[in-house]
Amino acid sequence: MLYCLNPTCSKLENPDEARFCQNCGASLLLDQRYRAIAIIGRGGFGRTYLAADQSQPDLPECVIKLLLPHQPGVDPQKVAELFRQEADRLAELGRHPQIPQLLAHYETDTAQYLVQEFIDGQNLEETLVEDGVFSEAEILELLEDLLPVLRFIHEHRVIHRDIKPENIIRPYSQARYVLVDFGASKSATATALARTGTVIGSAGYVAPEQAMGRAEFTSDLYSLGVTCIHLLTGLHPFDLYSVSEDAWVWQQYLPQPVRPSLRKTLDKLLQRATSQRYPNATAVLQDLGLEAHPRRRPAPSTAAPSTAAAPWQLVQTLLGHQGGITAIALHPSAPILASGSTDRTIKLWQLDSGKLLHTFAGRSLFSHQGHRDRITALAFSPVGDILFSGSEDGTIKEWDIRSRQLVNTLPEPGWGISALTVSEDGWTLVSGGGDGVIHFWDLERQKCLKSLAQHQDWVSGLILSPDEQTLISSSFDKSIRLWDLKSDRLLNTLMGHVERVTAIAITPDWQTLISGSTDKTLKIWDLPRGELRRVLAAHQDAVNAIAIDPHQEWFASGSEDGTLTIWDLQQAERITTLRHSWAVSAIAFTPEGDRLISGSADETLKIWQYIEGEP
Repeated sequence: MLYCLNPTCSKLENPDEARFCQNCGASLLLDQRYRAIAIIGRGGFGRTYLAADQSQPDLPECVIKLLLPHQPGVDPQKVAELFRQEADRLAELGRHPQIPQLLAHYETDTAQYLVQEFIDGQNLEETLVEDGVFSEAEILELLEDLLPVLRFIHEHRVIHRDIKPENIIRPYSQARYVLVDFGASKSATATALARTGTVIGSAGYVAPEQAMGRAEFTSDLYSLGVTCIHLLTGLHPFDLYSVSEDAWVWQQYLPQPVRPSLRKTLDKLLQRATSQRYPNATAVLQDLGLEAHPRRRPAPSTAAPSTAAAPWQLVQTLLGHQGGITAIALHPSAPILASGSTDRTIKLWQLDSGKLLHTFAGRSLFSHQGHRDRITALAFSPVGDILFSGSEDGTIKEWDIRSRQLVNTLPEPGWGISALTVSEDGWTLVSGGGDGVIHFWDLERQKCLKSLAQHQDWVSGLILSPDEQTLISSSFDKSIRLWDLKSDRLLNTLMGHVERVTAIAITPDWQTLISGSTDKTLKIWDLPRGELRRVLAAHQDAVNAIAIDPHQEWFASGSEDGTLTIWDLQQAERITTLRHSWAVSAIAFTPEGDRLISGSADETLKIWQYIEGEP
């Protein structure tokens, strides 16, 4: 269904193939590029549409906000002025990665249009309804994410004035929380702060001074505090405030206790008197101990990674995903790279030029074929004509590389897919999932042949021998298992990591196995003997990925700490350490062994090359 953007049209719905509105004749394209595909909001002053940018090959989704200036009792010049102010604010604030970017704005005699980045995710009110009350850790994560955003907008002399759960979105890409809906925001000049104005905000979340038309920067902090106690208790703010006591009584409704320091912080955010609240967002972060010691991943850096780590140097950075990279695979005979992401898409790249060849979109209003959740595993068929993808949505899909079409979706095993590998003859696919079960799929008959169920947690890695007689599997249950596939008998179990085994890799001669873990170590095993040969204190955080050079000179490990380390395989010594801004989640050597590809939670793919003769 397409929707007319003419503000005076009385019948907005149009069929998908229409180019002009069948009711009023207006073009269904805004500025010859944006097509409205759904209405996601209505109000007295306009409508909000989900739209698609027809000028881009992958038809990215965006939001069109239609404002109607000609309303009874409303000065159209005042509305037009406010529109221009909002556009200016959004253009400036949208430079922050946790605020939707303003893509375009248009003004006509009858309406104004704002086009913004679409944040594909769930707002916190929806999350509360679906998953229940937030834990203390989740509230701390929320504060750590949102307080720097408030600091940013306040430094730009803007007060949001409508902080509430519905205006905070957690993207499905698992990126940081995003603050939306700046339609109620106000430029906080000295003159504006001294003047009483219109009361704007949502009942229950509005600070006392804002309810009197005198919003201040601390008004946003107050609303954030109310948001937190609502999420902690699951009750509306009206139920958490005692009129008889003229005080918040939220603590008595907590389903689970929170530490005194957090209670103290929230109570200070909720003080009626502005002088008793925190003066700014930085003060809250410092009080919580989050300013000097961030708990989670570091902020993305715009600085280029160090190239002092010769002889391996960064030669190319590939951009395009809207979420962290979670899986990569190299075509067996052509210079083609496949990447999967938390944004639910799979992209094909020309490895030499870095050109984006195609995007297999995630499930959306445009595509009913893609995955509904993050991509977790990718594998090419031996001849490279099929790409297999696994997802946390529990499905495995087969994509034809030549036609760029979905070939088949294997029956859902019921758990998220976490690992894939294909036999060398191309007839068998092996998958592992969240239930710890390993499935063997007959690709010709599209059916499950058999299952192995010894692991007690997520399967994190699968390696199938060239003769298809042996399988190696690793799991979050801290074990590595070796299987005889003739008899489906368990040959050996390697136990050595004290935490989850997250990655495994094997040398081409099948003599050496390397495993990584959330215990931050790498373990090198003599596979024929089943003996542990070496333990390396590899990273400052969990090991996420391992790859071995086909010529067995080097191996590489990627970590949650954002580092990519290259090791001498024979000596088990560190050669160099390369860096991403955030966690390194997937790595692979090219067949020649002279290039290493890494994918990261920072949404980039980086290509590193061995430069012969460098020091």
